[in-house]
Amino acid sequence: MSFVFSPIEAITLPVLGSDARLPVARVFCVGRNYAAHAREMGADDREPPFFFMKPTTAVVQNGTAIPYPSRSQDVHHEVELVIALGHGGANIAVSDADQYIYGYAVGIDLTRRDLQSVAKSKGHPWEVGKAFDGAAPVSTIVPKQHAGDLGHAHIQLTVNGQARQSGTTAEMIWTIPEIIAELSTYFLLMPGDLIFTGTPAGVAAVSPGDVLEGTVDGLEPLRVSIK
Repeated sequence: MSFVFSPIEAITLPVLGSDARLPVARVFCVGRNYAAHAREMGADDREPPFFFMKPTTAVVQNGTAIPYPSRSQDVHHEVELVIALGHGGANIAVSDADQYIYGYAVGIDLTRRDLQSVAKSKGHPWEVGKAFDGAAPVSTIVPKQHAGDLGHAHIQLTVNGQARQSGTTAEMIWTIPEIIAELSTYFLLMPGDLIFTGTPAGVAAVSPGDVLEGTVDGLEPLRVSIK
């Protein structure tokens, strides 16, 4: 097969304990899936979560120095548990969802909050606020058999060593199996899809020079900087 130009190199992530890497298919994100964060964003904590997407070019790995995003003066951090799928499917039952999971990681959903707010006020899509290059740093993937109890794991983000976000995955409005099942009613899920599962309260702005570290019990930590 020939191409009019060379295909873009695949985006991949390292896997704990393996020389093989996980190829990233798509990036899905769940909005407002922690009650306290929903309230701090001005929503009812009983509102069902919703989904949005980021491009694969948003995915960067541990240790990356991320350029401060252009066209924004108010970029926020949102630490999240990330699901990496190993199998695809549609209309997945909640009871079957676990078998579709390959592993887990820590992610940070970086958001150009000022651009997102303008888009919201005009009823426009959020892409410019959420879907920019470097907007989804992700740690090393931990295969699910090596991860701990991620239904009740502590999740935290520090900026320059100071805690900004802290909570537990038990605070999720929708559980991991429920997220996979619901998302699969909208999309045919694929191996390599990443699902960001929402963030606890405490989102705040970052600045050039900041060092961000996200942790979830049982997973490899994520450490990136803003330049």
